[in-house]
Amino acid sequence: MTAGSEMQSWFNELTGHDSPRPWQLDLLQQNQCRSKLLRIPTGMGKTEGVLSAWLYHRIVRKDESWPRRLVWCLPMRVLVEQTVAVAEAIAKRVKNGPSVGVLMGGEDMEEWFLQPEQPWILIGTQDMLLSRALNRGYASGRARWPMEFGLLNQDSLWVMDEIQLMDVGLATSAQLQSYRDQDAGKSLRPCYTWWMSATLQPDWLHSVDSASSFDQWATTPCVVPPEDRHGGLWETSKSISTDAIASTDSRVFAERVLVEHEQTEPSEFGRVTLVVCNTVDRACDTFDALKKESPETEVHLVHGRFRPWERKPWRDKFLSRSACTPDADRIIVATQVVEAGVDISSGCLVTELAPWPNLVQRFGRCARYGDAGRVIVIDRGQDEKSSPPYSADSLTSAWAAVQSLSDVGIKRLEEYEEQLEDDARALLYPYEPAHLLMRNEFDELFDTTPDLTGADLDISRFIRSGEERDVKVFWIQIAKAKTPDQKRQPQRAELCSVPFMKSRDWLCGKETQTNRKPGLRGGMLAWVWDWLDGEWVVARRESLLPGRIVCVAASAGGYTTVQGFTPNASDAVPVVEHNGTELDAVDEADNEHDGEALSFSEWKTIACHSDEVIEAVARMAEQLQFPPNLTRILKLAARWHDVGKSHPAFQGAIVDATDESRPVRCDLAKGPPSAWVQPPGTYRMTDDGNRREYRRSFRHELASAMALFTVAKIYQPDHPGLLGPWREIFKEMGQSLECLPTRENPPDEIQAVLDCTSEEFDLLVYLVASHHGKVRVSLHASPADQDFHARANDDRGLPIRGVRNGDILPSITISVGGQQLPELPLSLAPAAMGLSHETGASWRERCQSLLTTHGPARLAMLEAILRAADVEASRLNAEDAAIMDEVTV
Repeated sequence: MTAGSEMQSWFNELTGHDSPRPWQLDLLQQNQCRSKLLRIPTGMGKTEGVLSAWLYHRIVRKDESWPRRLVWCLPMRVLVEQTVAVAEAIAKRVKNGPSVGVLMGGEDMEEWFLQPEQPWILIGTQDMLLSRALNRGYASGRARWPMEFGLLNQDSLWVMDEIQLMDVGLATSAQLQSYRDQDAGKSLRPCYTWWMSATLQPDWLHSVDSASSFDQWATTPCVVPPEDRHGGLWETSKSISTDAIASTDSRVFAERVLVEHEQTEPSEFGRVTLVVCNTVDRACDTFDALKKESPETEVHLVHGRFRPWERKPWRDKFLSRSACTPDADRIIVATQVVEAGVDISSGCLVTELAPWPNLVQRFGRCARYGDAGRVIVIDRGQDEKSSPPYSADSLTSAWAAVQSLSDVGIKRLEEYEEQLEDDARALLYPYEPAHLLMRNEFDELFDTTPDLTGADLDISRFIRSGEERDVKVFWIQIAKAKTPDQKRQPQRAELCSVPFMKSRDWLCGKETQTNRKPGLRGGMLAWVWDWLDGEWVVARRESLLPGRIVCVAASAGGYTTVQGFTPNASDAVPVVEHNGTELDAVDEADNEHDGEALSFSEWKTIACHSDEVIEAVARMAEQLQFPPNLTRILKLAARWHDVGKSHPAFQGAIVDATDESRPVRCDLAKGPPSAWVQPPGTYRMTDDGNRREYRRSFRHELASAMALFTVAKIYQPDHPGLLGPWREIFKEMGQSLECLPTRENPPDEIQAVLDCTSEEFDLLVYLVASHHGKVRVSLHASPADQDFHARANDDRGLPIRGVRNGDILPSITISVGGQQLPELPLSLAPAAMGLSHETGASWRERCQSLLTTHGPARLAMLEAILRAADVEASRLNAEDAAIMDEVTV
């Protein structure tokens, strides 16, 4: 059997089709993975073609040059749901097939980010996926951002599907890939992008930044050549006619729809009329008018402002091929959400005039299964008032095009576009993104440290333009004087996407030049999540930003199950039943500035836990085929990552006088929930007379990183990662350096640190500090640190994340059966700007050097590996021999 026939047979088994289309087989036969363009007409099996190619090379052939993660990015939630159904069905047919994960807001139940060595198919909206690729993941815990950022920019094959609907997100995807290409020499694993659409224009991807990669991307695009354009859908005819109806006259528009529906002859797929409106408001008005004019007609409303709970039955009832039965007789009123990925066939399509790429997609929903169809394009106004969300110019050029056509079948459209001059084609396919992600902006996004107010750089302008940038709203039953419980986080089924500007007007009222309406209006109860304090806080206009999750009292209204988000709806919103599942420890830790939920388990020592993390790191690094030197540093980081838990503040947080079972030792890494001082995050130092010192905001990983500087200071002050390169410079400047007595015969764990080069040392301390995603590039006092009150005559300064100059880590072991470490006094010298007499280069300078050497994506991926291994080890139930010995003594 030849390779081609073997692939064909495998495809047939996978999909159930008699044979792959020529373009699908061609894609299967391309063994080399690279970024590319796919311009395939609607209805030609794009989803199955791409899935089969990746599955064959990554899962069947196990080709390491193909990325482990297939990241399928779509412009709308409805398209995600459709693609997920296909992907799950196909993945199940593959032996040892990949898991399928969905990213659409709410709780991401699939923990793909904790399995960096495993293959995954990740399907989500451009909001969810691009925000994560920019290190600011919408609806994701802040501490998780670096993990997702690293894994989505390494070892991932991005499929940007239906790119004509992506607006500025398309340009961002091209910019991101161009920066990955620039850093390809630093990458641990390859990362590519496939751009896919029936109307794809290569120039959409061209910019100053992408110019060096563009030619390679555009080389031999995947298309259907003229010789293959015959038979099947290529022969389907779709007649087209035009009319004009005012945008404000919903009744006349509805009457025209009813007339066209009555004139449509039923077929084996029923009598289905699809009506596509350009805005949610016009779709809702049309739906209301149709119900009023013809109450007996089956009419459905589809747009993107419904909760998944209400959308769930759509597929079975009317939005799938299986629902297009001979007895079907219905009208579906929709917005752009049906332009792509929705597998229905209408005998009649009534669409508002839209830009040419959108019209082409809409034409693909007519006579999708063959036979013949009718298309009616209605001009609802081409002026600046009526044209939004599209430009008036784009409607005018599309109107001229449809006037010249009598048939919009696939074959006729291809022929029409191919005979156009370049200038005419440019008019039909204009693309001028409002914002372009620059390289310096991409690099700046690497640091996820918030400012003292918890604010971040706004990335929404790189994902969508205008008011279409969304917040995610969910409604709960709650009394007027109450605040949502901090454990109450939304589930995917209850989240509704709402344009953030509309959410502001709905919750706060329309602002004017004299009244900015900063707070909630009367009768409104709404909250947003505060990461710094780990709780829901009352929403304000300024806090309603794209990507935020907003909790709203059901009594506030704003939603109906028939029309979706409806800001003027005053009735209480039916609440989606919550399953009551509490947040997983990983989610809880990632959602809070000071969360330590991953340390809640059975008693375990730092040494035992570190050994378990090293084992997980080694396995992941081997499967990912990391170079030996890098694996060595990752394992060393795993060895030292939790030494800071020996800090008195951490140990003091698990000193509960009522719990007599607490092991009497200072090297505990884990403890059962009942043993922790309440409320959570109460890090108290050892009692001193009648006064206790609390270290709110304490982060053990910062203490761990600072301990590594101390190790070098007391065993090898001239270490190249410390003062080695600077000692002579200080001498020439006439500045004396502190001379600590050096120690000899370091324990093996310390010798491994001293054996590091300068670059390896910087990477080691960074990975140790960043392994929870809460201490990264910026080291500064948190709000809780600034509230710290020192005792009289205490001049050690404010803490940084609960760590103070002069704190001492006690003598412990950090490996089972290992040697005892000495006491390690901590210094915050690396946090200061400029060159330090104690530790050399500053923390920020070291981080910038690492970014230059490794690139943002590679560095974040290394963080992700250590973090994933830490979580895996934290979930182990294996008993700690040291604890058991102590209990039995």
